[in-house]
Parts: sequence; C-alpha cells; structure tokens
Amino acid sequence: MPRRGVFAQPDFVRLWLAQLVSSLGGRVTRTALPIIAVLSVDSSPLALGLLGALTVAPGALVALATGGMVDRSRKRPILVFADLVRAAAVGSLPVAAFAGVLTMPHIYVVAAVVGAASALFHITNTAYIPALVGTPHVVQGNSVTEATEAVAEVSGPALGGALIQIFTAPIAVALDAVSYLFSAVMLGAIRHREVPAAAREEGTTIWRDIATGFRTSWRHPLVRPLMLVFTADAFFGGFFMALYMLFALSVLGLDPATIGIVISMGGVGALIGAVGSSSLVRRLGLGRALIISLTLGGLGGLCIPAATGPTWSVLLLLFTHQLVGDGFHTAFAVQAVSLRQTVLPLAQLGRSNAAFQALNGIAVPLGALVAGLLGELIGARGALWIGMGGGALAPIFLLSLRRLERMPPPNGLPRDRHQITGDDPVGPPTATLVPPPAAPAPPA
Repeated sequence: MPRRGVFAQPDFVRLWLAQLVSSLGGRVTRTALPIIAVLSVDSSPLALGLLGALTVAPGALVALATGGMVDRSRKRPILVFADLVRAAAVGSLPVAAFAGVLTMPHIYVVAAVVGAASALFHITNTAYIPALVGTPHVVQGNSVTEATEAVAEVSGPALGGALIQIFTAPIAVALDAVSYLFSAVMLGAIRHREVPAAAREEGTTIWRDIATGFRTSWRHPLVRPLMLVFTADAFFGGFFMALYMLFALSVLGLDPATIGIVISMGGVGALIGAVGSSSLVRRLGLGRALIISLTLGGLGGLCIPAATGPTWSVLLLLFTHQLVGDGFHTAFAVQAVSLRQTVLPLAQLGRSNAAFQALNGIAVPLGALVAGLLGELIGARGALWIGMGGGALAPIFLLSLRRLERMPPPNGLPRDRHQITGDDPVGPPTATLVPPPAAPAPPA
C-alpha cells in the first residue's frame, strides 16, 4: 500500500527528523542548565528564578520584531539560522566550563539567546508547515509535530538525566549543540522551492507588522476566541511554572527522581492527545472538541493542589494531572493551531503567530510573578488552587465556537457573523453559528 499523508512527502520527513532530534536535545539542555547553574556556579534560588524567566521573556520581543520578516521571507533559511544560533549559544557552555571561566551572567545570556532563537523557530515553523505540506494535510502535520514533542517530553528528561549522570552536565549540553547542527543539516536538505507568502511592502515598519499581526488575529471571528483563551491559559500556566517544583519538593516532600517520573507521564498524555485529537473532532465537531478538550485539560490541573494524604494518593493525583491535563491540552493545541493556519491568510500567518508568541512571552512571566506573590501570602497550595481554577475557567472564551462543526475552507470566513454549521448547498462546507429559529440570520 502506498504511503499517504505527510509521511509520503520526503521534505516533511526531513523537517520531522530535524524536530525530533533537536527537541530531544532541547530537553537535555532544559534539564542541564539549572544543574550547571547550581553545581558549577553555586547560584541562589533568586538567580534560578531569573534564569527561568529569561528562557521565556525574550521570545516576546523576538516575536514582535520578526513576525513581518517571517511573512516576507523564505522560511527554511530562518529555521536553519535559528538552529545555528542555538548550537553556538549552547556549545559555548561546555567550552567555558572546561576552561574554568563559566559565570552566571554567561548562563543568563545563553538562556536568553536560546529562548529568543527558539521563539523565532516556533513562529517560522508554524508558518512553514501549511506551505510545505498543503492545507489538506495541515491537521496531520500538526498532530505529528505535537506527537513528536510529546515523545521528546517523555524521553528527553530521562535521557538528559542519564547523560548528566554519566558524562556531567557540560558534556550533555555539548550533545544538544550537536542536535541543533543535525537539525540545521536536515532542514538544509529540504528541496521544496518556497515563495514568500507576503510581498515586500514599501514603508513597512516593525510597528506596522506588530499591528498587522494583532489586528489580523483579533478581527477574525474564529481566531479572536483562540487569542483570548490562549492568553488566559498562558497567564494561569505561569502559576504552574512558578510553583509546581516548589510544591512538589517542599510541600509534598517528593524527591527529584520521583518528580521526573511524574513529569514524563505528561509526555505520555500529550502523545495520546496528539494522536486522538482528530477522533475527538469527528465525534464532537470542531468547536465542541476545542471547548471540551481544554475544559478537561484545565480540570486536570486541579489535581495538583488537591494532592494530599499518603504517597500513593499524591502520586495518583499528579499522574492524573499529567495524563489528563497534558493529553487534552495537546488535543486542543493541535486543532487550535490548525484552525489558525487554515483560516488566516498565509501572507499574514507569521505576524499572527508572532502576536500569539508575544502574548505568551508576556502572560507567562506575569502569571509567574503573581503566583510568587500569592505563594508568599497564602502558600503554594492556595496559590495553585487559584491558578489552576482560573485555568479551568479559561474555556469560557471559546463558547462562541461551540457550533463550529468542521474545519472551514482555507482562509475562509463565516458567510455571516451570526452563523457557524452544516453544509453549504452551493459551496464548500463553511463555519456557521446557527441562529435561533425565531431570529433567522439576514441573507449574505
């Protein structure tokens, strides 16, 4: 039987291999950086907190500055450039460590550079997939991408821990630099002849690009709810980022090895969510699948502050969070990203992706800051109840999509702002919000 779908496309296979290897390497560095900071530089908890912030915040600045450039440029060279920058930054750590000149400011710079380059890679890759695989395969391409990230999340931390244990953290990070170089080589081998989606415009400025990205996303009736829920989910996700490790270690009394096993289960859940995302849509319809998957993912988060009692009970709840929360969040992400890629103009997709990335880079650190303040006042468990509870309420922003039955046509808008379902008798299926019988929608 001939291969079908994205794996029948050699160029996508090259992109996938690049992502697989670099994602594994990235997890190794994510595990190793704090260890290097503690063991090699003897950093303080405050320094580690700043290190965590620097892995996220630069992405917001890069997103705002480069969205228009991504739209008006060929994507593959940008992806290769981002990989080479990450390889150089990460590779500088073992060199400095072996030379005895490694300092905390150096680690800060590496974290910021890798975070910025990773944001650029993510923005570009999201805009590149539709052009590479074609709109009919966008959902499958995104499912494979999310499944690959899930596999990396399952195996990457364990691989990183083993490499650090056997070879020390600096050498483990050196292997990550090699993974980025491998990714650059695979991306360079892609043969697809790419034409920039957006023409170069006279008088274009960064500020105009920023405005275009936010305006394009906000004005589209199917993308605006995604922007709102994404921002809310990122803000409350900052609570998890700031307090989860503290809560697990200090409040629940778990050891690092056990926490590593718990976190790896999140990768298992994400893999299941990526594979099962399309099945949810077939059973529920796209809009209801988006709402239900994000709601269940948010409710899974409540298992974290609820964890108490004997060790088996604590682990059961934490495993449930990782499997259910990460699983349904990934199922939501596959369809939400595919919806954006389908309905937005390809010429503006990079700038829209940049707007979403910028919101993430602002909302996550802000949520982490609020979580830290609340943790000081009411304790980690109380702050997590607030954060996870807020995340469970975020799907309210998606209610306007509840009657969206299927993926709209490429770059499609609802024919009427009051309508979202069913088949169009004279054209392709469109998204419609079915009005109440007593108040029929006006003719298009």
